[in-house]
Amino acid sequence: MTKLLWVLIFGLFLQGCNGQPSDRKTPEYHDNSGRTDVLSGGVRLIPVDTPGGKFRVWTKRVGNNPTMKVLLLHGGPGMTHEYLEAFDSFLPAAGIEYYYYDQLGSAYSDQPDAPELWEIPRFVDEVEQVRKALGLDSSNFYLFGQSWGGILAIEYALEHQENLKGLIISNMMASIPDYNAYARDVLMPTMDPEILAEIQSLEDAEDYANPRYMELLVEHHYVEHVLRMPPDEWPDPVNRAFAGVNPKIYIPMQGPSELGASGKLLDWDRKAALSEIRVPTLVIGAEHDTMDPKHMEWMASALPKGRYLYCPDGSHLSLYDDQVTYFEGLIGFIQDVNLGR
Repeated sequence: MTKLLWVLIFGLFLQGCNGQPSDRKTPEYHDNSGRTDVLSGGVRLIPVDTPGGKFRVWTKRVGNNPTMKVLLLHGGPGMTHEYLEAFDSFLPAAGIEYYYYDQLGSAYSDQPDAPELWEIPRFVDEVEQVRKALGLDSSNFYLFGQSWGGILAIEYALEHQENLKGLIISNMMASIPDYNAYARDVLMPTMDPEILAEIQSLEDAEDYANPRYMELLVEHHYVEHVLRMPPDEWPDPVNRAFAGVNPKIYIPMQGPSELGASGKLLDWDRKAALSEIRVPTLVIGAEHDTMDPKHMEWMASALPKGRYLYCPDGSHLSLYDDQVTYFEGLIGFIQDVNLGR
């Protein structure tokens, strides 16, 4: 059976989940009664207060469900929500309301030239302001974070878990030092030594804008561990997100590439704090990820209410290259938590 056929069957299955026939769920899911964002198709520009002044961040609501609302935290930092648009193919059929969100400095949100704003606590405070503006609370609020968004989701949970119904940490380890060790000891040795040396030489020269730099990374690292598809077949949302990354945030915080981290996040480590997160939490790992899947499996065991989802064919963007496994597990987790399981 082809993968596309499985996707179609899975979508039809989800439409009838929870004992709700699809012909009843669809009108409820698209009911905009009482919503203030109808004119803009669900888009809201939310004002956020920062130490550098007041700015606006972009959000977009999809669907309507009073008990299952997911706020999506994109990666980067400084990436955009766009690569998460694959959610449109799965969550509506499951009746799950969700919110795209560009963090400050990204894509459709304001982009202040203010380096002092690119700090974890400031981002956490921003998420809390967005939560309040959207009216999300512990009766319905699921926080999803992918890659850097996973760091932000962990930090938010440690600060504000009383507001959460569930947490999803996708393709992110709980320690940047451990991530760097995995890149150095496991991933880099698999690369052609001459290619790796050239990449590192460009990094040493901080020649990140050199087209050769990204050309080498995509051909020799990204197609193996970021998105396991030929680059000319990468989905449009992924290409738009990569084209829209803000280097003034990404490089100072993460470093110049996905081949390890070297910026402000260099010493970030929350392994010892995972036991403090008491809300139901799904950790998603993938066999070919830039992140160690064994580490992410351990994270799930360290969380009091943790669950692990393993994507055997996936990489860092397993929502694309192991899509059915990814969304079946993600949706199943949200529905289980919603039903108290």
